Amino acid sequence: MIVMLPPLRRALFDFRMDFCDLIISMERAEISPRPVVGAIVVLSGVAVSFLLWLLYAHRASADFAGRWMFLPALNALLNGLCAIALCVGLYFIKHHNREAHRTSMLLAFALSSAFLISYIVNHALHGDTIFPGHGPVRTLYLSILASHIILSVVALPMVLTTFFFSLTGRFAMHRRIARFTFPIWLYVSITGVVVFAFLKAYAY
Repeated sequence: MIVMLPPLRRALFDFRMDFCDLIISMERAEISPRPVVGAIVVLSGVAVSFLLWLLYAHRASADFAGRWMFLPALNALLNGLCAIALCVGLYFIKHHNREAHRTSMLLAFALSSAFLISYIVNHALHGDTIFPGHGPVRTLYLSILASHIILSVVALPMVLTTFFFSLTGRFAMHRRIARFTFPIWLYVSITGVVVFAFLKAYAY
């Protein structure tokens, strides 16, 4: 059994209380959604442009070949855990447990953020992985990959906007956009695991 030291327990408690206070203050704040949503779109555009450069223009150094090879598996794990957290969050909101729903969705967001960091590091070190398969399996893989990439571009601003509406107490707008955000986010998370499975079988 691991016994948490009192200073660490106190620090975690303080962090949780500060985070809760931040959410409450955002819910009470009178923040106009238009400039925030505009900023989210611009930020998402910059992030997507960087990822496209990383995928198709950046050339990885040969010095890192064969090193940190656990990153693709880590990415798949984070995607899988995110999909589970999303489904758990849906279950909780269907049963009107808003606090548990919020916790699950914040966990999903944290997992997606960790995935994005790991994904950037992996492609910066190793570059893009070419799928070596041929025939129908290649067509299937490229179809899944294309839909995964396109919807991930769409998902980023939608996820951020959905969280903004929730954290500022605009629950009607939150529910309206979440109906579209949830299935897109879930599909991107699941297909991330599927893409890894294809590469694991044919490329790694």
